[in-house]
Amino acid sequence: MSGGNSKKFILWFSEIGIEDVPLVGGKNASLGEMYQNLHSKGIKVPNGFAISAYAYRYFLKYAGIEDEIKKVFKGLDTHDLQDLMRRGRQARDIIVHAEFPPDLTQAIYGAYDKLAEEFDQQGLDNLDVAIRSSATAEDLPDASFAGQQDTFLNIRGRRSVLDACRKCFASLFTNRAISYRHDKGFGQFEVSLSIAVQKMVRSDSAYSGVIFSIDTETGFKDVVFITAAYGLGENVVQGAVNPDEFYVFKPTLKMGKPAIISRKVGDRDIKMIYSMDDDATVRNVPTTLAERHRYVLEEDEIVKLAQWACTIEEHYSEEAGYFKPMDIEWAKDGDGVNVGSGELFIVQARPETIHSQKDTSTYESYQMIEKGEVLVTGTAVGTKVGQGVANVIQATVEMHKFKEGQVLVTSMTDPDWEPVMKIASAIVTNKGGRTCHAAIVSRELGIPCVIGTGNGDEIIKAGQEVTVSCCEGETGHVYKGLIEFKVESYNFKELPETRTQIMMNVGMPEKAFSQGMIPSDGVGLAREEFIINAHIGIHPLALLNYDQLKEKAKTDQRIAGVVYKIDQITAVYDDKRQFFIEKLAEGISRIAAAFYPNDVIVRLSDFKTNEYENLLGGFMYEPTESNPMIGWRGASRYYDEKFMPAFELECLALRKARIEVGLTNIKVMVPFCRTPEEGKKVIELMKKFGLVQGEDGLEVYVMCEIPSNVICADQFADIFDGFSIGSNDLTQLALGLDRDSSLVAHLYDERNDAVKRLVAQVIEVAKKKGKKIGICGQAPSDFPDFADFLVECGIDSMSLIPDTVIKTRLAVAKKEKELGISPEKK
Repeated sequence: MSGGNSKKFILWFSEIGIEDVPLVGGKNASLGEMYQNLHSKGIKVPNGFAISAYAYRYFLKYAGIEDEIKKVFKGLDTHDLQDLMRRGRQARDIIVHAEFPPDLTQAIYGAYDKLAEEFDQQGLDNLDVAIRSSATAEDLPDASFAGQQDTFLNIRGRRSVLDACRKCFASLFTNRAISYRHDKGFGQFEVSLSIAVQKMVRSDSAYSGVIFSIDTETGFKDVVFITAAYGLGENVVQGAVNPDEFYVFKPTLKMGKPAIISRKVGDRDIKMIYSMDDDATVRNVPTTLAERHRYVLEEDEIVKLAQWACTIEEHYSEEAGYFKPMDIEWAKDGDGVNVGSGELFIVQARPETIHSQKDTSTYESYQMIEKGEVLVTGTAVGTKVGQGVANVIQATVEMHKFKEGQVLVTSMTDPDWEPVMKIASAIVTNKGGRTCHAAIVSRELGIPCVIGTGNGDEIIKAGQEVTVSCCEGETGHVYKGLIEFKVESYNFKELPETRTQIMMNVGMPEKAFSQGMIPSDGVGLAREEFIINAHIGIHPLALLNYDQLKEKAKTDQRIAGVVYKIDQITAVYDDKRQFFIEKLAEGISRIAAAFYPNDVIVRLSDFKTNEYENLLGGFMYEPTESNPMIGWRGASRYYDEKFMPAFELECLALRKARIEVGLTNIKVMVPFCRTPEEGKKVIELMKKFGLVQGEDGLEVYVMCEIPSNVICADQFADIFDGFSIGSNDLTQLALGLDRDSSLVAHLYDERNDAVKRLVAQVIEVAKKKGKKIGICGQAPSDFPDFADFLVECGIDSMSLIPDTVIKTRLAVAKKEKELGISPEKK
């Protein structure tokens, strides 16, 4: 950037780059950077121009209002909300009513006309543009300033553009901007304002959203997180809709795989479109039934946006010389920039400012000790817990009633709420998605937030004590009362290496990204049942027989109820079989991605008949057994003609995760396999359904949880690639007791000599046969002495519940040192 541009009113995107923040603010500098440098890499950015920060200062000087505004802020106390609101209003009024310089006016008109000509808008006054504020202290590494100033959409005509520019200049003194600058240590006149005037992307007839090149909740850096909703993007940012959400895994995306590891449909009841009214430039209308019954984005669009996000992140990281995750806004053109083109565009990009600043060598874990009455649930933002007295506030005019340490409960927030959000212990909103204002600000402030509760401001009463929990997965809970929780901190730099692999038992895909940040050697047990229960909830045979059920529903009320619920759950899927495959594949993929490239051992479904019966429609397909614990479960189901079609769906889901998504770190484990012959049948059936042992590195393990697995361990070793000891069932069957029975619970002990002899025996046989052997049962998580015993036996790995991974690693390291075992032998 040449110094000659420092006193220009207008600078086109082609003239500016990332180094020009002092001249045109963070937003404009980034737009210019992308427009100049990323177009050649296939990224489309609508053209436009910047009204410079010099123009803003010139305006203040020409109008002679700077001293007047300074007087307004003399003695400012940002914690006195009513005083803050009064001073902010005075400053904005001064700017809006000040005389605008004629030469600046003509410069803006001329640039607008030139932009109109570029897009063949010969009427000149008919070009639709977006007018956005771009502050010179914006998008810094430790302060985003996001949303502090105003944006105006679908602005047409010279006079309207000039009027919007006046309002943008005035918005440098919104209440939230004044408060934010004060808290970040900026003087009120240290920051200048530039304005972006950019051709609108007609997403009102298409869709738009936000992309983060990092997971917004955990900071997991190997995913791209995309949100999407119909219409203009303001509804997503404001939290007026809960958008669709998509995760894409970067490492295999860069290998050319369509690496979508999660899709979640939102509540997109409304969309923002252009308005032709004199009073408003945009308005909200209901979405159509067809729009609600599909994902907003097609697969190729998800992949393209993810690829663009990676390209943008890589470019900015190279420029900065360090990893720089990005926060990006995108839009699809319906019929504007290129009429009817359906092209995707990037309309904004800024650095992510929360997780990029965190120290990743330490880990803080929040855990609820008690469970109480749940008042409302929503989407969890962050992983913390907050408590306090609820204060239900419906409008910014009531903000002065809010006290520090209270829980803010409202319909949704916008940037005007920032002064009270920063003193809240937690936030609860009715509306919003993960990239709405409330979510962004609460992350920056480091406070828990539950968004999209629907009616939280009606259920939660003002003055009521509540606990806001975001530590239980993607669903956030608001509990009645002050519920006990604990916080544990770990320093990963202090953890020792061990020869014994320390792995993790993972059940919930939503928690995998945060659990994957705990140092481990992978996942020793990922249970399909958890994914099927939480993400599908329907018996697979009910989905496979959906068409027949629809016919039966005409005469059977109970079946009609099942069909109705299936239709609700699978609304965006015409093919119900595909619903099961995709949801299971995505759950598995999310866990495998979190621990990639370490092994993730996925156990095939091991529901008992009474558990399968609890799934939607399960009563139609499950027999009644007197003791399901030792009945039709595990391997015996897979080759049974009655269940085989459902097993095929499991295999197809695993194949999709391994081959299509590219997560070849996934291994498969067969549970409750009673005989070697049964093991051979399952291996052959898996091959028939596309899971071939040895192909693309696929290893197949067997659970060692039945005495026959130990007695015939040499024969099982000839079939499978390794063993994983299930101490829960092995204890049950060695001691001849039902672990579901409270009457004999006092006899249940994994440390019984009979169990330990079986464990020692199978480890010895596995070693002789050169096969891997680990344990995924509960015993080493609960009993440190049992973990010591396993080390003495020479076990290869222990898979533990996440809460005990750190302390067990320390105990194992101590035991290995006592035995003279070097971690280098690992």
